[in-house]
Amino acid sequence: MTEVEKLADYINRTQFTDLSNETIASLKIRLLDSLGCALGALKSPVIEKIKTHIDDFGGNPLCTLIGGGKTAPDRAALFNSALIRFLDFNDSFLAKKETCHPSDNNGAVLAAGEYAKISGKQFLLAMALAYQVQCTLSEVAPVRDKGFDHTTEGVYGVVAGVSKALNLSAEQTANALAIAGVANNALRVTRTGALSNWKGLAYPYTAFSGTNAAFLAYRGITGPLEIFEGNKGFMHSISGPFEVEWTKKGLDIVQRTIIKKYNAEIHSQATIEGALELKTKYKIDPSEIQSIHIETFDVAFNIIGGGEEGTKKVIRTKEEADHSLLYMVSVALIDGEVTPKQYEPQRIIQKDVQTLLQKIIVQPRSDFSERFPKEMPSKIVIQMNDGKRFEIEKKDYEGFLTKPMTWERALKKFNTLAGDRSEIPAIIEQLEKIEISALTKAL
Repeated sequence: MTEVEKLADYINRTQFTDLSNETIASLKIRLLDSLGCALGALKSPVIEKIKTHIDDFGGNPLCTLIGGGKTAPDRAALFNSALIRFLDFNDSFLAKKETCHPSDNNGAVLAAGEYAKISGKQFLLAMALAYQVQCTLSEVAPVRDKGFDHTTEGVYGVVAGVSKALNLSAEQTANALAIAGVANNALRVTRTGALSNWKGLAYPYTAFSGTNAAFLAYRGITGPLEIFEGNKGFMHSISGPFEVEWTKKGLDIVQRTIIKKYNAEIHSQATIEGALELKTKYKIDPSEIQSIHIETFDVAFNIIGGGEEGTKKVIRTKEEADHSLLYMVSVALIDGEVTPKQYEPQRIIQKDVQTLLQKIIVQPRSDFSERFPKEMPSKIVIQMNDGKRFEIEKKDYEGFLTKPMTWERALKKFNTLAGDRSEIPAIIEQLEKIEISALTKAL
């Protein structure tokens, strides 16, 4: 068997009974969180452009669009995944050299599940597989340092979940993985330098493409089954050699994912929590700050602190703001929160936050880097104009592995983003007892 056939066999043989009660609870919390993010993004101008695109082209009305309407499964995967992803407020998985957002897969799995008229149990299993495959590959086959985006491994997660939802055979699943894998090797420039709308749409496009690949395999289209180990395949061209014993893999990796407390890039969460704790404890007036010095781990420094992926002091758009530790800490200290409101165009360009972010210096610390990803270490030192100095050191935040987000806390976040939609949490709580159509109707 080729490596992709071994993966397909693993996907094919899993059953709902393989899910522990703890895993089911974790899946429900993350589904609630991702749908809250989706409903909170409905009025975004970027989302409205995607909706116009879908409405203009049409599509067989087989699957629900969150917020209303129906279209073809692959286009529903695109739109619903864009909603989940756009705010950059959904969950994350941290590996030493890769970070991904596995709930990005939920829009595709939801569309495929509705198309196939599956049960809530089948949906939870498909969702768990999407998490397991994407996070495992992110851990064993990181591609960020090679210049590729995390969506490159992510497409295998999309196909894993969609194939399971569609009840594809092992042979069909292998071909779907091969088709999607060979066609979706995305460049990391998506998240470096001057950022564009594509930062939030790269994974939705991957969801669209992966869903399409699964349906092509369902029709009998074949793909290169040596996608991983073959001549000029994934290992040779991109990742380097790796090995996964899928026969020994469970379905519990979702429990190692973390949820955002603040509407900010994942590696900033502990630093933002620390900044807000200093503001509250010492009643800091941001206008009287002379300088801020932040020490953090190398991944945070490189992605959001001004390291390898470009300056973070030139902030003009939402995409640049939510990937700048300097902006996020500044706006947290001024506004006392980091929510979607802090990324509105008029907020981003205001003088107070633009001035304060120029006073921040971010540096990596080797001992912090060694502690990541088991911890999210950060130290903040704020020097005031009157000579006072405030500092705090953090290793985690509410939502991290050491302080998992509870259903109650996730529900509060959902209500803040989605408003009074109590029927959706109620459906998710009993999802293993009902059909997935109950959820799609509510959406």
